[in-house]
Amino acid sequence: MAGAIIENMSTRKLCIVGGILLVFQVIAFLVGGLIAPSPTTAVPYTSVKCIDVRKNHHKTKWLMPWGPNHCKKLKDFDEAVSRQIEANDIVFAVHIPLPSKEMSPWFQFMLFIMQLDIAFKMDNDLKENAEITLDVSLAYRDDMFDDWEEIAHAIEIRKLKCTFGSPKTVESEGRHYDCDFLPFMEIGSVAHKYYLINIRLPVNDRKGINVGIGEIKDIRLVGIHQNGGFTKVWFAMKTFLTPSILIIMVWYWRRITLMTRAPVLLEKVIFALGISMTFINIPVEWFSIGFDWTWMLLFGDIRQGIFYAMLLSFWIIFCGEHMMDQNERNRLSGYWKQVGPIAVGSFCLFIFDMCERGVQLKNPFYSIWTTEVGTELAMAFIIVAGICLCLYFLFLCFMVFQVFRNISGKQSSLPAMSKARRLHYEGLIFRFKFLMLITLACAAMTVIFFIVSQVTEGHWKWWDITIQVNSAFFTGIYGMWNLYVFALMFLYAPSHKNYGEDQSNGDLGVNSGEELQLTTTITHVDGPTEVYKLARKEAQE
Repeated sequence: MAGAIIENMSTRKLCIVGGILLVFQVIAFLVGGLIAPSPTTAVPYTSVKCIDVRKNHHKTKWLMPWGPNHCKKLKDFDEAVSRQIEANDIVFAVHIPLPSKEMSPWFQFMLFIMQLDIAFKMDNDLKENAEITLDVSLAYRDDMFDDWEEIAHAIEIRKLKCTFGSPKTVESEGRHYDCDFLPFMEIGSVAHKYYLINIRLPVNDRKGINVGIGEIKDIRLVGIHQNGGFTKVWFAMKTFLTPSILIIMVWYWRRITLMTRAPVLLEKVIFALGISMTFINIPVEWFSIGFDWTWMLLFGDIRQGIFYAMLLSFWIIFCGEHMMDQNERNRLSGYWKQVGPIAVGSFCLFIFDMCERGVQLKNPFYSIWTTEVGTELAMAFIIVAGICLCLYFLFLCFMVFQVFRNISGKQSSLPAMSKARRLHYEGLIFRFKFLMLITLACAAMTVIFFIVSQVTEGHWKWWDITIQVNSAFFTGIYGMWNLYVFALMFLYAPSHKNYGEDQSNGDLGVNSGEELQLTTTITHVDGPTEVYKLARKEAQE
């Protein structure tokens, strides 16, 4: 009777914890959907054509499109021809942000894409596979009357991919090509209030620079940055979740260290997963509000990569620990075939990220996709990573199939087993099915919300309530994987409660020195996990 009461209390605790986690999951979605604004904002900019008069002793090299010290402007290139102004003396100037606005560190990053307005002319047609050479400079200042300080300067080449929907005849002159957007610039911090971009299109007929690129009418930029309101909500979530995962992680490891045996591989991997989740949660982004840390985007990619690698490794090892066979699986080397593709794929993606965002730390205008060699290198890394991912999922599906096959075999022979052995395998089966259900639910929710966020307009409006779908996706999925890790460490932490000799060991027909744990690699431990206690109660009923 006492054992049944204890088991009922354990089940009640699990239900309470499950209910609490579900409430937090709903709150995570609602925080993003109801409180946070849209994650990002796109702002269009049209460049102003300035005349470079530095040869006439202009005081500054930076040309402003508007303001008290604005440049001498051109309405269009026809005016430049009539005034005999050469192409090398024209600068396309863009001020960020628009007039009467300021940038903020809460915007976190700036991403710019370029669109060229190219008109068709019979005597200046756009060549096939044409390339445009850009002489670009970026500067900043924090006061409207300060001098501009240079951040970066580079000579960049972009391939033009344009189509013309009409016959190339005299009647079609003046019509614009339909050109793809070009990657232009990415900065990992917004530490200053004002930014200025000067773009030149140097022409050199002898070297073939900017020859055969058509008649460029305008240069347009689209700037994308994170919304300050979303950043504050995101930082608040990270600040709240960091101590939550840290506390459960310390509690989990303390439970393990109190046992008389050494930690097994599955317990170590769960703890490592908790560390990687904490690594993502630690809100170091707060420092980006006061410091110009342009490497935060790269750092964020590395943190996510470590977590995903640990999550994929955990799934493999978790399946291996439930094979219910006699193979030695308490060593990482026993999973080298399955973990190897994870390591190779992660390394390839890391190299790709270093080749892209790593170089952008010095040159924000750089893009690995702008050259043939860079594109082939990037595709090679992505293809290898994709192959490794496919191999991983093949191994994972095979292991899941093996576990379910073994489960079917064990379930048919459970009635003939001793009570201790039967409870042991029932616990293994229950734990595996339980976690598989949670994992599939988390993966399904991630995929579903990602698809919904891509196909919707970004927000839903119900009566007077506006729900930001994209923000709900980010906060909800981020909170969900935190709760997933939290639940893992709670459910698989060993229990050290004393159930009494007759209810724990004596009732199971096991010697007093023999104890059970829900892992095939463990032959003796100090106490069962929370999931085991739940499975044991169901078996007794």
